[in-house]
Amino acid sequence: MGPKQSTPEWTPPPQPQPPSPKRTPPPQPRPPSPTFSEPWRKINWGDNVGDLQYVREYEPERDDIRHLRILLYGPVGAGKSNFINSVSNVIRGRMTHSAEASAKGSEYSYTRKYTTHKIRKREQTFYPLIFNDIMGLEEGSGSGVRPDDIKLAMKGHVKDGYKFNAVSPLSSGDPGYNPEPSADEKVHVLVCTFSANSAEITESVLQKMATIREEASELGIPQIAIMTKIDEACGETEKELKNVYKSKHLKKKMKDFSAAVGIPMNYIFPVKNYSEEIDINDDVDTLILSALRCMIDFGDDFINET
Repeated sequence: MGPKQSTPEWTPPPQPQPPSPKRTPPPQPRPPSPTFSEPWRKINWGDNVGDLQYVREYEPERDDIRHLRILLYGPVGAGKSNFINSVSNVIRGRMTHSAEASAKGSEYSYTRKYTTHKIRKREQTFYPLIFNDIMGLEEGSGSGVRPDDIKLAMKGHVKDGYKFNAVSPLSSGDPGYNPEPSADEKVHVLVCTFSANSAEITESVLQKMATIREEASELGIPQIAIMTKIDEACGETEKELKNVYKSKHLKKKMKDFSAAVGIPMNYIFPVKNYSEEIDINDDVDTLILSALRCMIDFGDDFINET
C-alpha cells in the first residue's frame, strides 16, 4: 500500500473588485480677465455737446495768430492722415475728406509732402485749427522724414507742399524753405502719433523721436501723443469701444510707450479713427474730442505765453 496522498487546500476563486471611483480632475484656474473691473480713466461717453461747442467756438486771442497749428509726426502707418480726417468728421458732424490716406498699412510713408489741412466752417471760411501732416519716420538714416526737417517745420521754415527728401534735409537755399516765418506759421502743438496695433518701435526710430522731442522742448512747444487703432489691437475694445480704459493690454501699450518716449501717461490719448464707418459715431467722437480739446488747451497756453 502506497503512501497516503494529501488533498490540496481549497482556495476560493478571486472575487471581482469594484471599479475604482473616477477621479475628478482638479479645477483649472480661470484665465485672468483682459479687462479691469473699473475704467482707470474717467470719460463721459457720448456727452459730446459741450466739448464740440468748445472746439467749434475756439479762437486764438492774439491778433498775429489766426490759427492754432498742430503738427503730427510718428512712425509710418500710425494713422496721422486718418486722424486728420476723423477730426474733420467730428467737427463738421458728417463724413468728410480732408487728408489723403492709405487704405492699409505699409512699411513706407504714404505722405510725401508737407501738407496743411484746414477744416471748412462755411463757404470760404475755416475753423482756426490747422493740421500739418508730414512724412512718417522710418528705420535707418536714408528713409522717411529726417528729424532736421521736422525741426524746421516746428519753427515755420517749411513751406506748404514741400516734398521731403529722405537723403538730404531742407536747407535755406531751397524753394521750399520759408526764411522769415510769422508767428502764425510756427507750430503751436506737437503731436506724436503711434499705432496700438504695431510692433515695438525700433531703436532707430526712437532715437529720431528723442531728437525731435528735445528740439520741441527747447522751443517750449507742448507735446502730447495719440494712440490709434485701438480696436485692431484689443478684442475687448473692438467689441465695445467703451472698454478702452478697462483694457489691460491697451494700458500696457500706453505705459510702454510712455517709458520709451518720455511722454507722460496723462498726455497720451487713445483714439479710434474713422475707418469702416459710413456714419458719425458718438463714442468714436468722444475719444477724438478728448484728445482735441487737450491739443487746443495746450496750444492756447503756448500761444499766450510766447
